Amino acid sequence: MEGRAPQGTRRRRGSFRARIAIVFALQTVVVVIASLMAANNVAPIGAAIAIMLCSGGLAWLAVSREWIPVAALARLLEGWDPDRPDMEGLDRENGKRTDGDVSSLIRGLHGLATRIEGFGERERNFTRDASHELRSPLTVIKMSSDMLADETDLSDFGHRSLERIRRSTRELEALVEAFLILSRESDQGLAEEDFVVNSVLRQEVDYARELIAGRPVELILDEPASFALHASPRVFAVLCGQLIRHALQQTDQGTIVVTVMPGSVSVINPALDTPEAGSRRHASVDRHGFDLAIARRLSDRFQWPLELRSLPGASRIASVRFPHPQPVEA
Repeated sequence: MEGRAPQGTRRRRGSFRARIAIVFALQTVVVVIASLMAANNVAPIGAAIAIMLCSGGLAWLAVSREWIPVAALARLLEGWDPDRPDMEGLDRENGKRTDGDVSSLIRGLHGLATRIEGFGERERNFTRDASHELRSPLTVIKMSSDMLADETDLSDFGHRSLERIRRSTRELEALVEAFLILSRESDQGLAEEDFVVNSVLRQEVDYARELIAGRPVELILDEPASFALHASPRVFAVLCGQLIRHALQQTDQGTIVVTVMPGSVSVINPALDTPEAGSRRHASVDRHGFDLAIARRLSDRFQWPLELRSLPGASRIASVRFPHPQPVEA
């Protein structure tokens, strides 16, 4: 009948608990018999105690033998890597002569790991393919906007529209770059080198200033310190760029300060208390909170802790700490 387990599987299900119950029931019977024999002087007390100890040892050996499949599965799962699940190990354990309950557990883990692996693979493929496909139209848009900027008879409205196109293209480029990094199964292929974070930040701040042209927002790079990293400058630029863009989207007016401290980078943006600014800010959060989500994933991926906090003046601070900063040579 459909939906019913095979008969052999149904007979084995729950056998582990049943066998353990039988072992302890037999031990209890032996202890009771030995106690009665000692109480009725049928056997010496020493002999009764010896019988109890022997029955306890045999019970322990029986339980230990029954526990072997569970212990083997526990050892397999102890070194389990969610990114690279050991499917062959599960198949080997399932192929052995194990208890029905353990076999059911292994089959469930195998199915779960297979589904998770499939989800991750589909997400990586989609992100990678979509990102690569977006690069071609982005290149066309950039080339076309550059050619259009050379037109002498372009109206003021045309120039404003062209600047909006360029800003949107720059935002989309940063998003595609972040997608390409996150779509990699590991950090292989990302060239690591020694670079000064201040130099990379200056470039990202210059890019971000293009996004606030015509807005009452000022972006400042404060550099009381400087340090270097041995990492991928591309990843560092994308992470800091996402934090800066998130701050720009959250700020209607005021000054955003990007600060370089020894071993950390902070982005400080003011908060506005007016109702109009608050409503616009909430709408901006709904639309552009993805920037912060990407920054979080990058910080978790490359183990650069990201901390968010607020100051007494309602200013918000996003700071990234880099565990292994290097001094900058003079």
